[in-house]
Amino acid sequence: MFIRRLSIVCVAVDGAVTPCPVKWIDSFSMRNFTNDAVFDDTLPLADGCMEAGLRVPLDLLRTRMEDWFRRKGYLAKDESLQVRELAAGETTPSTHDENLLRSQAQEQS
Repeated sequence: MFIRRLSIVCVAVDGAVTPCPVKWIDSFSMRNFTNDAVFDDTLPLADGCMEAGLRVPLDLLRTRMEDWFRRKGYLAKDESLQVRELAAGETTPSTHDENLLRSQAQEQS
């Protein structure tokens, strides 16, 4: 339906990566349907996966999702989200996400 398919993963302090549950993504999308027009062009698909239109800024989406998930108790204070556009033909978050985030966590320690 939308032109971009996004990967949404939760990143724990230890670098462990898990796909964000579709229930969380849906909760965010439904809440924002009437509260922020920029996110009207989003569609939850599955755990860790959402479609979005071109006008949805990924950094703002990540920030707002993290805030909403923390207020709902889904995401701990020291956890974060990673939101990225999937490559053409890539249908779900891959081990690329996990490997990239582990390497970034190792560089920071």
